[in-house]
Amino acid sequence: MNKTLMAILKVLNAHQDRVIGSREISRELKLYGVNLSERTVRYHLRILDERGLTESYGREGRKITEKGRIELANSLVPEKVGFVISRIDTLSYLTNFDVMGMKGEVIVNVSFIRRSDLKDAMRIMKRVFSSPFVMSDRIAILDEGDKIGDTLVPEGKVAIATVCSVTINGVFLKEGIPVSSRFGGVLEIYKKKPTRFVALISYEGSSLDPLEVFIRGKMTDVTHAVKSGDGRVLASFREIPVVCHERAVELAQELKNRGIGGILSIGQPNTALYEMPVGIDKVGMVIVGGLNPIAAIEEAGFPTDSKAMSTLYDYSELRPFKDWYNELK
Repeated sequence: MNKTLMAILKVLNAHQDRVIGSREISRELKLYGVNLSERTVRYHLRILDERGLTESYGREGRKITEKGRIELANSLVPEKVGFVISRIDTLSYLTNFDVMGMKGEVIVNVSFIRRSDLKDAMRIMKRVFSSPFVMSDRIAILDEGDKIGDTLVPEGKVAIATVCSVTINGVFLKEGIPVSSRFGGVLEIYKKKPTRFVALISYEGSSLDPLEVFIRGKMTDVTHAVKSGDGRVLASFREIPVVCHERAVELAQELKNRGIGGILSIGQPNTALYEMPVGIDKVGMVIVGGLNPIAAIEEAGFPTDSKAMSTLYDYSELRPFKDWYNELK
């Protein structure tokens, strides 16, 4: 598939909740460096229709089909090499969350489950949200037809938005502390304490979020980690400069005091943390994965579909898990 057709699919995918016409498509294609007249856009749309990648609504315009979304995802893999680390850097910069005022936008993961599974999922997640293995106890639940960021909640599904650990990068960056995200991994828990990483994927050069991979690969055991104190949870390994160590420890405590306790540990200068070596004049930092509650749902046999680092979301729109639980039980 050529780049022009791919660009058209990207435009349609960004507006999957509505029909858009050739004029609007032509205008938005310029954002992708593609200049086409409305007539030429219509020609390419007919090609996409024939392949089943778009659906025609007559003069109103087109919508992307499920087949089109799959084709778009598969065709973009070569372009996505290094996508994850780039997205981490972008969202870290865009985050405007104010720790002192507890307001502004945080980064959220968005996970889809069947609507019929919601009550079971809430029951499973209850224990996880009472553990130290979550970023925050605040979530959002969106029903079918609702939109979060550029994503429309599909029919028969609900979306669960959880605070993403990359929010920490953004908060630290605003305080003048640069954070280097090195690995996403599976952290072994023994007698309620982290011991070592048993699996790691580097963010550098990756086209998929490592934590999504570990969930799909059923490599976690969050359920037993929160129940008995022995298990495996999602976590990430990051580094900060030695000169920022003292302020980082203070900031981690400030976050914890305000309900964002995702930082499991900040190491000592030039010292390995949970058997992970650090760079010269660096300090290791381990942060829990925001998708741990979703991993527990998957472990229980309920299918999930997660998009890590999905979008920015206003913190005030998130509610404590216990409020959602009491409302839905």
